[in-house]
Amino acid sequence: MASLKDLRNKIKSIKSIQQVTNAMKMVAAAKLRKSQEDMEKARPYTYAIEDMINHLMPDIDRSVLKILEKREVKKKLFLVVSADRGMAGAFNSNIIKKTEQQVLEFGSSNSSLICIGKKAHDYFKRRDYEIVDSYRDFWNTLDISNALKIGELIISKYLNKEIDAVEVIYNEFISVASQKIICKSFLPITYEVDDKESCDLLYEPSKEEVVKTLIPKHLNVQLWQFLLESNASEQAARMVAMENATENAGEMISDLSIEYNKARQAAITTEIIEIVSGANALEG
Repeated sequence: MASLKDLRNKIKSIKSIQQVTNAMKMVAAAKLRKSQEDMEKARPYTYAIEDMINHLMPDIDRSVLKILEKREVKKKLFLVVSADRGMAGAFNSNIIKKTEQQVLEFGSSNSSLICIGKKAHDYFKRRDYEIVDSYRDFWNTLDISNALKIGELIISKYLNKEIDAVEVIYNEFISVASQKIICKSFLPITYEVDDKESCDLLYEPSKEEVVKTLIPKHLNVQLWQFLLESNASEQAARMVAMENATENAGEMISDLSIEYNKARQAAITTEIIEIVSGANALEG
């Protein structure tokens, strides 16, 4: 059995850790409110552009834009969206596992990565994956200009035929308690056939010109949405993880307190027995 001093030190240490995890939970909760609000504000615009693309693309010849060109996929780029910090449960490990699975399926020799977040970069760099670009300490200043820079890099590589396809792996925000790993095709641009009743709409100057204007915006907005989704998911995952850690620390403190009281009671009982035995020996 541990000594009373050891038990006191353990309880003190766990209480200190509990204060830290509780503080991290509160910080994550505050960041979650802001990031969730930004993400939800962007969703309608993202979905509206995507719906428009789905409506227009079946009537458009892909030759109107080089970015719409489809070719045999020999080289694929994976955009991996992770966090800069840990302490967020399985948030980062799930992203890394999914990326490894996708790279393995396609072939590591024909795959390259762009890593967003320190966790993904550090993991894949140690394992000699081909990293085209990386963004460490990315989430400190999240801004749409970041999405534009990443988008420019990806599009230039696609147009120069350095890569034939791009997939984005990120966490989609479902709820505070639930995030879903998504592996979404970014390039070449795909679309779902619009099953809604077609309306006789007039497009000025033409459908082709609308698509030419819309596609660059569509790609930039998509990337920005991926980042917003991942940011909100990270804060939610960290808040839940820290809440669980705080509760677990409380349970450990409770168990150790019971053990401490039992040990203290046993020590007092032993001392009383020794005193009584000594007194009886003197009287005898």
